[in-house]
Amino acid sequence: MTGEAEVHLLIVDDDARIRELLRKFLMRQGFWVTAARDAAHARKLLAGLEFDLIVLDVMMPGEDGISLTRALRQKIATPILLLTARGETSDRIEGFEAGADDYLPKPFEPKELLLRINAILRRVPQASSPAEVPKVLHLGSVRYDVGRAELFQGEERVRLTATEAQLMRIFGACPGEVVSRTRLVEELGRDDGQAQERAVDVQITRLRRKLESDPKQPRYLQTVRGAGYMLAPD
Repeated sequence: MTGEAEVHLLIVDDDARIRELLRKFLMRQGFWVTAARDAAHARKLLAGLEFDLIVLDVMMPGEDGISLTRALRQKIATPILLLTARGETSDRIEGFEAGADDYLPKPFEPKELLLRINAILRRVPQASSPAEVPKVLHLGSVRYDVGRAELFQGEERVRLTATEAQLMRIFGACPGEVVSRTRLVEELGRDDGQAQERAVDVQITRLRRKLESDPKQPRYLQTVRGAGYMLAPD
């Protein structure tokens, strides 16, 4: 089995055939799967259950997947993988800007969906062992606990999406060092290409909103022209 029994996925798609196909396929891979027929149904399920990852169709009657992603990001950091018949770069960027972790155009092979789900789940920070000595990076009013892979504002933990958490892990492992966009694309498990580099830029912009007092003039997550990005703690 590829998945793990304790991993709970939510599939949201208005097409009953696709919904059932994905549910059966992912259950065979060892995941625990719940399915919703539209955004309203998904909201009801999310009100009472916690999920490890949401697979969400973009084109649905009523509230679409991008709108739902944007709304969910105000409350939860659960990873979101968008499915859509539209594969245009602008649509992918819109999905990432809304807070999605990845994007898969239809039609797709179920195995590719599985690979992308597993790649996202690997990016979700795992709890560290008690013996691990935490190393903390101070970023103004925010601090990042490297050992626990968690970001704090005062005593409050700042919610990070799976992709934001992975970015912080990458930068936290080498503070003060420049990380190239190409390396970020590779470490985030994305395909090569300018569109993916643009998607990384979008995720950096979102992360800056959680780190910086003025995200438009970043002090801690800096752009190094022609080279990449650098985390510069106090």
